[in-house]
Amino acid sequence: MSDQHQVTEPADEPRSLTAAELAELEEQFDPEMRFRSLGRSLAVLSAAIMFLLSCYHYYTAGYGIPRATTHRGAHLAVTLFLVFLSFAAFPSRPARSGVLAPLGLPLADWVLAIAGAVAAMYVPWIYDQLAFRVGNPLPIDVVMGTIMIVVLLEATRRSMGWPLPVIAILFMAYAYYGRSMPGILVHPGASWSNIVNHLYLTSQGIYGTALGVIATYVFHFVLFGVMATKIGLGQLFIDLASALAGRYAGGPAKVAVLSSAMLGSISGSSIANTVTTGALTIPAMIRIGYPRHFAAAVEAAASTGGQITPPVMGAVAFLMIEYLGVPLTTILTAALVPAFMHFFGVLVQVHLEARRLGLRGLSRAELPNAWRVLKAGWLSTVPLILLVVVLLSGRTPFAAAFWAISACIAVLLVQKLRGLGLEHGLRGAAQDILDGFVLGAKQSLSVTAAAALVGVVIGVVTLTGVGFKIAYMVTGVAADWAGSVSGWLSVLPFEVIGVDSLTLLFTLLLTAVVCILMGCGIPTTANYIIMVAVAAPILGLLGVQPLVAHFFVFYYGVLADITPPVAMAAYAAAGIAGANAFKAGNTAFRLGMGKALVPFVFAFSPSLLLVTDGFTWGAFFLAAGGAVLGIWALASAVSNWLFAPLHAIERLVLVLAALLLVAPDLVATALGIALILPIMLRQMMGVWPVQRAAR
Repeated sequence: MSDQHQVTEPADEPRSLTAAELAELEEQFDPEMRFRSLGRSLAVLSAAIMFLLSCYHYYTAGYGIPRATTHRGAHLAVTLFLVFLSFAAFPSRPARSGVLAPLGLPLADWVLAIAGAVAAMYVPWIYDQLAFRVGNPLPIDVVMGTIMIVVLLEATRRSMGWPLPVIAILFMAYAYYGRSMPGILVHPGASWSNIVNHLYLTSQGIYGTALGVIATYVFHFVLFGVMATKIGLGQLFIDLASALAGRYAGGPAKVAVLSSAMLGSISGSSIANTVTTGALTIPAMIRIGYPRHFAAAVEAAASTGGQITPPVMGAVAFLMIEYLGVPLTTILTAALVPAFMHFFGVLVQVHLEARRLGLRGLSRAELPNAWRVLKAGWLSTVPLILLVVVLLSGRTPFAAAFWAISACIAVLLVQKLRGLGLEHGLRGAAQDILDGFVLGAKQSLSVTAAAALVGVVIGVVTLTGVGFKIAYMVTGVAADWAGSVSGWLSVLPFEVIGVDSLTLLFTLLLTAVVCILMGCGIPTTANYIIMVAVAAPILGLLGVQPLVAHFFVFYYGVLADITPPVAMAAYAAAGIAGANAFKAGNTAFRLGMGKALVPFVFAFSPSLLLVTDGFTWGAFFLAAGGAVLGIWALASAVSNWLFAPLHAIERLVLVLAALLLVAPDLVATALGIALILPIMLRQMMGVWPVQRAAR
């Protein structure tokens, strides 16, 4: 980052945004939060249904769910009804009233809401007859299935935007026009009746795993995250991070990284995390001297790390246990080291930038006391501790969520009674529980609609086999590239890298690009489900373990939140900072390079995930140590600072050293260290005499 970039930043004192401005900013960049304003009668009806939906899921988490199809159908029916109440077809248009808009809602929205609810409950209603009708649907089945698909497309468009509906339409068109497809993509095609049958009446489509996980696991953890915020757990994390990290060089930026890591353990949204912590950390970063775009980028890069942080991992952890058939503890253990690497990468760059700019930390007067923070707020940590304990005990995730939510309710009652007395305390606790249950259901609407529509994409993949066709195409291209590069390298007197490793490397690169492109404008959960069907088989053909393949596509899907041109988390942070959004996005991508490098490390050395087949501690320490040194070397190169400014040739050498270090190979690691040592020695010899003279 050059000095020229710094002078282009506005120099005025940063202004903290109000709660209303932050909510407006979150709504601007997160389609899932663009709820419409409702009249009093409709608002009461909507809130009552949302509260009852949360109560239903809270009860089933503790006492068991009904038959899977009934459970999924009921959840989807209520969700679709609420989506058309909560999201306008065109948010910018004013609300209408009159005969065509009873209760202030357009008549078309009432029709879609009721039609979606009826179509969703139709399959559970005829469930006992499906064994005789799957593969030979009745005309009424086709009609109801068509209604369901149309309503799902519109519900997802309203709650999440166009990208996912367009993808679903393209996949259905592929299924229908299979005979017209070119080359390896050709297939016999399917009639509309067969498409609807597969997507609507079987468990391979809309009512498949994606919707089941949302209805059985994800809803409960969204509700837990909301209730945990109600009892002050999020604020406790921010205050504790300030107390622990604020006094060091560039303190507010380190607070942003640490608080985002902690808040990410209960939050599933990059944008929500960015707005929540960024409201405090971004103005503080600007105040001590960080450029505005860099402050925005730090918060965005750190906040996207919340999606890969156990125990919630943006709800993807629960999808993984269904797809992979492994215990949740396996997923959470595998996520630990890669999550650390991401935050370590951001933290190193934040530190180097602070040293380069000569920035201070916060004074003791500006910081809370860690002991006082814990003493005042320790009670709010009880639900999270209970959640982790129950999860590690081997109980089901929804049982863990039930006890954690119950603990949140108990803590809320204690807090209110202690602060307001019996009468006002009970009333205040009841109001907060009501608000939390309503908000929890509200925040689950868009992810449920998306999961059901993703079932359409998955259904087409299983109907046509297109996933394996794409896998063969990608691996074929990668093998051709590997052969060409191997030919160029054959002139060397020693083998640098084998053809098989080159093929895997190019396959990983192509898969990463696909994941990032698919992640543009699509939520992490939906992107992961699609990539599991389309991209994971690509890696499977090359012998990559399923757990590794799933983590690889997941990490690169998350990276889309800070990858221009659709870097929504970075753009939200730029709105808080008053910075150039595209510059903030580019810087956030650079700060997130740890997340970009580490998936390649564990793809070549699965031991980094701790629980993979063939794990050894030797391979783990080689991969982890090389990754830490490689991230540090690359951070120094892009920041133009190690212990002092770097020469251009030194930056190039550090980039080469970083690439060697992240390759999990003993010889490559040794070469990387050998390249770094002379640069370190030169810088230390120049810095230490200056420091002694200054003393």
